[in-house]
Amino acid sequence: MSDRIADEEPVAVTHTGPKGVINDWRKFKLESMDQEALPPNKRELLRQMSSPHKPRDSCVGGINRKMSAQEYELIKEDDEKSLRKYRKQCMQEMHERLSFGPKFEGVYDLDSGEAFLEVIEKEHRLTVVVVHIFKDGVQGCEVLNSCMDCLATEYPSVKFCRISAAATGAGERFSDDVLPALLVYKAGELLGNFLAVTQHFSEEFFATDVEAFLNEYGLLPEKECGPGADEDEADVE
Repeated sequence: MSDRIADEEPVAVTHTGPKGVINDWRKFKLESMDQEALPPNKRELLRQMSSPHKPRDSCVGGINRKMSAQEYELIKEDDEKSLRKYRKQCMQEMHERLSFGPKFEGVYDLDSGEAFLEVIEKEHRLTVVVVHIFKDGVQGCEVLNSCMDCLATEYPSVKFCRISAAATGAGERFSDDVLPALLVYKAGELLGNFLAVTQHFSEEFFATDVEAFLNEYGLLPEKECGPGADEDEADVE
């Protein structure tokens, strides 16, 4: 455990209080803009505004004065878009600092019983792990695999995995009549064990049906905002 903690990267400390927030925002805007495309005078002004410290050269006039009209016009350019981007980054950093767990992309294919056990036992304590045990040719397995692909994009904090019954090393326990099976774990504990899970669905089912089934048992976290959230928010504003 100590090795794991030592490997984690330190979290950058940002300023607090109104002045600190303004300085962080100015620094973010400076770093996110295309510096090469800016005229030299604007580039220098942005550099000055991004610094929370008073410049040594008194002729600059000091940073801790009221914002000038020139500074206001510069900040106002593309301000709403930059602010949304800055706010999203702050939320992401806070999310990581609070240790809400890692993020995942897609469905993970497990090729052995050892890999299966490793996922269960070594995953982050806050991560929900959903494992689909399947067999090619068994009705419902292929469709459930497609549903898992969809759900993995909707719930990036959940680790979705799949493994063939034969690869588990306990194929005799997963005969065709109990497949497809869904096993749900968290912090090494089995939360859900659904054998022949498609019996709970209609003959034609979709990812929304699987999602509703898992939510019925309280096994999925709250769905996060997708990548289009910023655009939707802009429309509302």
